[in-house]
Amino acid sequence: MKTFTTRSQIRQYLNAQGAAKVGFVPTMGALHNGHISLITQAKQANDVTVCSIFVNPTQFNDPKDLEKYPRPIEADKAKLELAGCDILFNPGVSDMYDDNEQWHLDIGPMEQLLEGEFRPGHYQGVTQVVFKLLDIVKPTNLYMGQKDYQQFMIVSRMVELLNIPVNMVMCPIERETDGLAMSSRNIHLTPADREHSLVLSKTLNWVKNNFDANNIEVLQQQAMEKMASINDVVPEYFRIVDGKTLLPANTNTQSIVALTAARVGKTRLIDNVLIK
Repeated sequence: MKTFTTRSQIRQYLNAQGAAKVGFVPTMGALHNGHISLITQAKQANDVTVCSIFVNPTQFNDPKDLEKYPRPIEADKAKLELAGCDILFNPGVSDMYDDNEQWHLDIGPMEQLLEGEFRPGHYQGVTQVVFKLLDIVKPTNLYMGQKDYQQFMIVSRMVELLNIPVNMVMCPIERETDGLAMSSRNIHLTPADREHSLVLSKTLNWVKNNFDANNIEVLQQQAMEKMASINDVVPEYFRIVDGKTLLPANTNTQSIVALTAARVGKTRLIDNVLIK
C-alpha cells in the first residue's frame, strides 16, 4: 500500500497510474469491519482502491468531541494493508484547509432534519471536506456506509448540485453479532453501556416488523418510549421518513427508512433500518 500525505503527491501518483476505475472510501480513521467492508466492495469493482483518513475539524460542533476522536493510525494502516487497499491518503489539516476558508452549499431542507437538528453546521463541514477529497482523488466510484444514511443522501445531493462526475455506492450496515451497528464511537461504551446500546437495533427491527403506514406517529412515539425505558439511554430522535427526501413518511411514500440517535451513557450513537 502506498501512503501519501499531501494533495500534490497523491494527484501526481494517480495521474501517472492512469487507472481506468478508481474506487474511493473516505474515512476519519479508527477503522472497523464496517469500513473494511467498503474497501472490499471497492476492490471488487475498481482498478485502484483509495482510502482517506482525515479527522475533519469543520464537521465537529463540539471541540471536546474533536479532541477525543480516536486516531489509531498504525492500527488503521495494518487493517488497510490486510484488506488489500492500494493507496492511503492521510493529509494534515494544513494541507486540506487554507486559513479563514469559507464554504456554504445550499443543500435544502435535508440539512436541517434529524442529525442537522442536533448538530447544526455538521453537514456543511461534511460537504466541504468530501468536495475537497473528490477534487483531489477524482474517483469513478465513491463508497459510503448506510449507517450514515443522512450523510450519504446529503453527499449525493452535493454531487448532483455541483455536477461532480462520480458514482455513489451505498454499502450495507455491518453489525456486531448481537446487532449493534459497528462504529468508531463504540470503543467509548462501558460494558453496561454496550449492553444498553442494543436497544437501538432492537427498536429499529421492532418498528420494521410492526410497520403500518397508517400508524407512523404512534410507532415513532412507541419507539422513543422503548429506548427511554432502558437505563442510561436518552433517545434524541426516532423518525420514519421518506428515504429520498428525509421528510416525514406517509401512506404514499415509496421508499421508507427509520432513523434514530441516542446517547448511551456518555456516547452518542446513530442507527437506521430500511423499511421499504
